[in-house]
Amino acid sequence: MDLTSPLFGPEEMEMLKNCLDSKWVTQGPITKEFEDLICARQEVKHALATTSCTAALHLSVLSLNVEPEDEVIVPAFTWITSANAAEYVGAKAVFVDIDPLTYNLDATKLESAISSKTRAIIVVHLFGLAAEMDPIMKIANRHGLAVIEDAACAIGTTYNGEAVGGIGTLGCFSFHPRKVITTGEGGCVTTNNADLAASIVSLRNHGATGLPDSTQEDIGPWTMATFKKLGFNLRLSDIQSAVGVAQFAKLDMLLKERRRLALNYSELLGHLDGIAVPTRNVNSAGHTFQSYVIRVLEGGRKKRNQIMQNLADNDIASRPGTHAVHKLEYYASRYNLKSDDYPIAAQSEDQTITLPLFPGMTEEQQNKVVSVLTSALL
Repeated sequence: MDLTSPLFGPEEMEMLKNCLDSKWVTQGPITKEFEDLICARQEVKHALATTSCTAALHLSVLSLNVEPEDEVIVPAFTWITSANAAEYVGAKAVFVDIDPLTYNLDATKLESAISSKTRAIIVVHLFGLAAEMDPIMKIANRHGLAVIEDAACAIGTTYNGEAVGGIGTLGCFSFHPRKVITTGEGGCVTTNNADLAASIVSLRNHGATGLPDSTQEDIGPWTMATFKKLGFNLRLSDIQSAVGVAQFAKLDMLLKERRRLALNYSELLGHLDGIAVPTRNVNSAGHTFQSYVIRVLEGGRKKRNQIMQNLADNDIASRPGTHAVHKLEYYASRYNLKSDDYPIAAQSEDQTITLPLFPGMTEEQQNKVVSVLTSALL
């Protein structure tokens, strides 16, 4: 049984055919349609499609003019690229531990990590659950800091009824195959700031900055764009966007199915004393359950690994929740970090298991996961 599985059908094939028939396959009108759908769903003024969420995070940090020796705050439990985005521009990733109930940045520990060098806060909406944005934004505004929402897992996620991606300064989404909707690989930056949007449009397109001064030379077929800054080629193609447009039409159905399966997991597993399920600990309203992650409460990493092996022996795929980034060799050696510097993140890496959850998952498949997991806990 796979951990997840994208849902494709004739709609994607039809959109791809339309794209190929048009002969316009690089970033163009279909990508603009995809961006408009994201704007409407996430309630933002600008959405700029990119090759990945990693690219989106990189572009976001660049657009804020974060420089070497600056600091960017990142939760200690997340995928590595949340932190790498700061390192790409020579800044320092400064970690903050997480709330064990939500796996998101612990807002009560945020302010103590802010220094005179802090330029931005990257807030991750991990596994599809929004971080506590109200206290985070209050702290950020008090210190004059930008907030980047790493919403890689969070298309369709809301916080107190408000769509994520437009609460902070910038939002970054992923359309990797493990996400709710996919373009194969792909991402997007969202913002309500026109200047930041214009900067990202330029940076994702080699740093192009428009046409030259027409007073120096007439504009004509010979005219090429100007390049006043260093940029990158991080544009999403219309081929990928065609898949994204078709996927977007299914988004509400996919979210409804993921929530149904997640709530059923919690009902089936909630009586087990050896694990914590997400809906036991948090209000599931607004949670999109990009991943359904449980915590093994006793036995540490060894017991967690035994359970995952039992699942694998029964042809059931699983994964740890994600990384405690400060434990990864690059960050541990670069900043002389120890596991217990961020104990909740370290514990969460050792105790969490992502269970299979995907559209079309049958009752029989879900019951099998629950049965094997229950036996493994005994």
